[in-house]
Amino acid sequence: MILKAYAKINIALDVIGKREDGYHLLKMIMQTIDLYDVIHINKELSNNDIIITCDNQFIPTDSRNLCYKAAKLFKEKYNISSGVKIDIIKNIPMSAGMAGGSTDAAAVIKGMNDIFEINATEEELLALGLQIGADVPYCMKGGTALCEGIGEQIKPLKPFKNYILVVVKPPFGVSTKEVYGLLDIKRIYKHPRINNLIHEMNSGNIKFVAENMKNVLENVTIRKHPLIKGIKDSMINLGCLGTLMSGSGPTVFAFFEDMVKAQNCYEKMKERYRDVYITRTI
Repeated sequence: MILKAYAKINIALDVIGKREDGYHLLKMIMQTIDLYDVIHINKELSNNDIIITCDNQFIPTDSRNLCYKAAKLFKEKYNISSGVKIDIIKNIPMSAGMAGGSTDAAAVIKGMNDIFEINATEEELLALGLQIGADVPYCMKGGTALCEGIGEQIKPLKPFKNYILVVVKPPFGVSTKEVYGLLDIKRIYKHPRINNLIHEMNSGNIKFVAENMKNVLENVTIRKHPLIKGIKDSMINLGCLGTLMSGSGPTVFAFFEDMVKAQNCYEKMKERYRDVYITRTI
C-alpha cells in the first residue's frame, strides 16, 4: 500500500490556557498543503517485527520514529501478529512546524487499518492517533479545520483550496517542547481574530486572510532565531500578500496572488535556502 502523507500549515495559532498536566490549550486554523511524504506499507507475514526504512539518514528508524510508535500501538490494539515494513520517502522538512512526523504516523494508522482489514471506526483511529501526538488526529482528517483543546477537537471548515504559497524552511530545526516552555501566556497581548479569519476564508478573501494570519508562538521562536523575521521580510519585499511562521517554527510560508510572483520569490529564496517549495492549499 502506498499513501501520501500531507504537510500542514497554521493560518492561525492561539494559546488560550494551560492544563494541569502541562499541555497548552490551543485554538488553531489548520490547513493541508500539497507537499507530502510517501509511505509504503507492506505486510511481513513471517515475523512480528516492525521494520522502518527512510531515505533521509537523519530520521531515526527505531522506536523513536512516530511511524514505529503508530504501528506498535495499532498491532497491540488489534492483536496483529504479522510484522509490518514501512518505507518513508521524506519531502516534508524535519522539525519544521509542518507536522511531518505526525502526518506519517497518521498515514500508517490509516494504512494498517486497510491492509489488515480491521475496519476500525474513524473515532477509534483518531483516539489511537492522539496517543502518539496532538497533531495526529488532524493529520488523519486533513483539509481545512478549526482545532481546539490540545489539537484533538477538530471541526471541519469550508475547504480553502488552491491558494498559492511559497514555503521556506531555514537551515535549522526547532523543538516544539522548548518553544511552548518559553511561552508566557500572560504576555500574549494580541490574539488572532479566528472568527473573522474563518468568515473571510469562507468568502475566499485571500487578501484579508494573508494580512490577518497570526501565530502567537512566532515571537517566541523569532527571539531565539531572528533569521525567521529576515525570511518574512524578504518574502514581503518579493510581493507576497502576507507571511507567517507555521506551528512552533521555524518554517515560514507566504501567500501569493499569482504564480509569476510566487515563482520569482521561489527562485530568489532558493538562492539562499535549500528547503524552498511552491505549493497550494488542498
